[in-house]
Amino acid sequence: VQLQASGGGLVQAGGSLKLSCEASGHTFSTYDMAWFRQAPGKDREFVVSISSSGVTTGYADSVKGRFTISRDNAKNTMYLQVNSLKPEDTADYYCAAQRIGILKYKFWGQGTLVTVSS
Repeated sequence: VQLQASGGGLVQAGGSLKLSCEASGHTFSTYDMAWFRQAPGKDREFVVSISSSGVTTGYADSVKGRFTISRDNAKNTMYLQVNSLKPEDTADYYCAAQRIGILKYKFWGQGTLVTVSS
């Protein structure tokens, strides 16, 4: 599986973006997926996960109420709507597929950079 993240950019605090993660292959609908992020000089951190069906989601406390994950299995694509952005949301955002353990995933995409100016 190859994952292609996109949608990052420069936005002012309070603004919004919609990130996308498109997957290759025919097994997208069977994978639990997630978004992680890594800010400059910091460790990668979990942001949100979504089950293969899209029914179950789980959010980091820092993004609850501001970020919304979704997926369209017919399009092999996962989305992350990010609203009310804060400067501390600045990071490379990575999508991941096929959960193999707690916060562990087998496949990773390249990052898409989100920069939030104050």
